[in-house]
Amino acid sequence: MAHLLGAESIRIVVGSRILLDDVTLGIGDGSRVGVLGPNGAGKSTLLAALAGVRDVDGGRVTRSGATGVVMLPQSDGFDPGATVRTAVHGDAPEYEWASRAPVRDVHAGLLADIDLDARVGTLSGGQRRRVALAAVLTADADVVILDEPTNHLDIEGVDWLARHLNTRFAARRRAGALVTVTHDRWFLDAVCANVWEVVPGVDSDGGRPQTPGRVEVYDGGYAAYVLARAERARRAAAAAAKRENLLRKELAWLRRGAPARTSKPRFRIDAAEALIADEPPPRDGVELQAMATARLGKRVIELEDVTVRYSAPRARRSAGPAEDAVPAGHEADAAGVEGTEVLRHVTWRLAPGERVGVVGVNGAGKTTLLRLLEGALEPTRGRVVRGKTVRVATLSQSTHELDALAHVRVVEAVAMVGERVSAGGRELTAAQLVERLGFTRQRAWTRVGEVSGGERRRLQLLRLLMTEPNVLLLDEPTNDLDTDTLAAVEDILDSFPGTLVVVSHDRYLLERVTDHQVALLGDGGVRDLPGGVGQYLRLRRDAVKVDDAVRVRGGEPAGRGPGGPARSAGSAGSADPDGDARPGLSGADRRRAQKNLARIERRLDRAGQAVDALHGRLEAVSADPTRADELAGLGRQLAAAQTSRAELETQWLEAAEVLEP
Repeated sequence: MAHLLGAESIRIVVGSRILLDDVTLGIGDGSRVGVLGPNGAGKSTLLAALAGVRDVDGGRVTRSGATGVVMLPQSDGFDPGATVRTAVHGDAPEYEWASRAPVRDVHAGLLADIDLDARVGTLSGGQRRRVALAAVLTADADVVILDEPTNHLDIEGVDWLARHLNTRFAARRRAGALVTVTHDRWFLDAVCANVWEVVPGVDSDGGRPQTPGRVEVYDGGYAAYVLARAERARRAAAAAAKRENLLRKELAWLRRGAPARTSKPRFRIDAAEALIADEPPPRDGVELQAMATARLGKRVIELEDVTVRYSAPRARRSAGPAEDAVPAGHEADAAGVEGTEVLRHVTWRLAPGERVGVVGVNGAGKTTLLRLLEGALEPTRGRVVRGKTVRVATLSQSTHELDALAHVRVVEAVAMVGERVSAGGRELTAAQLVERLGFTRQRAWTRVGEVSGGERRRLQLLRLLMTEPNVLLLDEPTNDLDTDTLAAVEDILDSFPGTLVVVSHDRYLLERVTDHQVALLGDGGVRDLPGGVGQYLRLRRDAVKVDDAVRVRGGEPAGRGPGGPARSAGSAGSADPDGDARPGLSGADRRRAQKNLARIERRLDRAGQAVDALHGRLEAVSADPTRADELAGLGRQLAAAQTSRAELETQWLEAAEVLEP
């Protein structure tokens, strides 16, 4: 493997703090490295040093020959007046880059919904992020360094990015190398062959010298990293136990002699002092505890024939909640306006203890659905019924609610919610809880306005849990959290006895903490996903293929490729617009009939996939005697799925008759 880029004993100092010291790393041709570590450990600073964006304070960064390096920072520096075309390709003529298949793949994956002649300053934050990522991926470089590339990408976008990078950095000669900082653990496992863990140092305290940060190298993706790290922790614990035994013996021997006695061998005293001096620095940890939860009755939250119509057409975008318009508050208000129906005739019941993940295209109504469940939004039609004992708490996408507490210290912000709380069978004070959440004593007394984004997110979660809810709604809970904190959050969600609804683009989190998933595909409905996130991605890829076919035939596309916003998969058809139709049909009626037929065909295809998936699950369960109690439930699901498919087949025949000559 040819050497491309490396660091030799580098030292990085930020202010008076030695962030990293004596770090030696190497990047070879074909390397795919994921960088992990707590917030503030120095991951972005390390990447900037490797890219040559900032100087090191010791050691050196080396490049082999004419190795080109390009970096995606967390914020772009685009000229607001520049066009998207210029931001991505500079002054290069279109024929140069449009003829390259990898560049066309980047355009289809990231820029399909963005006008290349639009000004960068007019784009949303998510669109700008995708433009910046496209500029890096289309650049002519040997080493690509990405700092949080999955930010503002939905599940489809992350899936596309993983496939694109795996194709580009395949293990072949002159493939180049990839280094990425990300907290998306599914992406790490899908793309990276090595992990660098940036372990933060420990600030000086009580006369003890500062311990600089370091970088530990692991082979394999995230799963291999977790296993290797656990093994290192086991060995470290064994070494610590051995050291404690030796220290106990040495100290006991020293205490046995008279204070004035001078015949003690000096080497025994030296040995004890060496053991004391060898105490390793503490490692920051996060420990979340399950809070006492209010009792939940049989009825939780039920949506009955709910429709939500917004009072004006909305501009959908890829970043943040797309559902930010104000819906019509009354049926009369919505009836007279050509608005957008985000949800249409939705009936959905949450059961006690149910754990469900919600996925969907941006703008399909995920945040709207959460607001309905929370009670912050009333439907245009239908009704939302809540149980009498339901206590809902919502973790929003942003931490803006903490802005009003900017002048308050962290421990005081927690105490404002509750001075004491029962956790893990013990009564803990606010200060103890803050410390368990990874705040040192010094950081616990820092003002809220001065803490990092990850610390704000932890504080937001802690204040939420202290209200002791029994229904927990999480809207993109992984924002700003490092992998250690994510693991701690998942641990407490495992023990949460109430009902859990999670909206997230983090596939690892969804599959880790929820029992099943539902999808909002942009057609106004809520669809169950027996096949999980994988089934959702297949549905979206099928929708894109239909859109491409319609586009080739001159029809109106229904959506776009992975990475950008999409319209409903059922809003356009794949039928040939030039085909024969029943005499007497007008052009508009013919197009509507063709779209209806294509919509039924797609639903029929999905119904067939659902039946096949249930057959596969039945085979697996029937082969395992310990799972016999699941057979009845799966049998009922299969019967319902087959009935649904039969009804769709009848609808297809009726729709096809309309178009017969």
